[in-house]
Amino acid sequence: MNDATTVLAQKRCRPCEGNLPPLAPERVLTLLPKLHPDWHLREDGRGIERVLRFRNYYQTGAFVNAVMWIAHQEDHHPDILFGYNEARVSYTTHAIDGLSENDFICAAKVDALFPADE
Repeated sequence: MNDATTVLAQKRCRPCEGNLPPLAPERVLTLLPKLHPDWHLREDGRGIERVLRFRNYYQTGAFVNAVMWIAHQEDHHPDILFGYNEARVSYTTHAIDGLSENDFICAAKVDALFPADE
């Protein structure tokens, strides 16, 4: 985890009720490199996602539960698809149909679950 990720992970999400526009593409391109390199912009440009792989179903489930705890704490909820040893986490801010800083804050908190970049 780099220093920029740590700074993002220490922030808190702000409530978003559709009263702000999505982040400008330039801002997205400055925030994305602050996350783990496996995060990428979705093809539609309205979200970011990362696929994580684990040794077994138990580890995958523990990870999904940790992400759910983050979502509950931040009141910002990702889409998560998971199976035996893989989880795909996707963030977007539905209220604005695009990306907000909240998406990057939560992605950084997911990155912080793996401080040694396991």
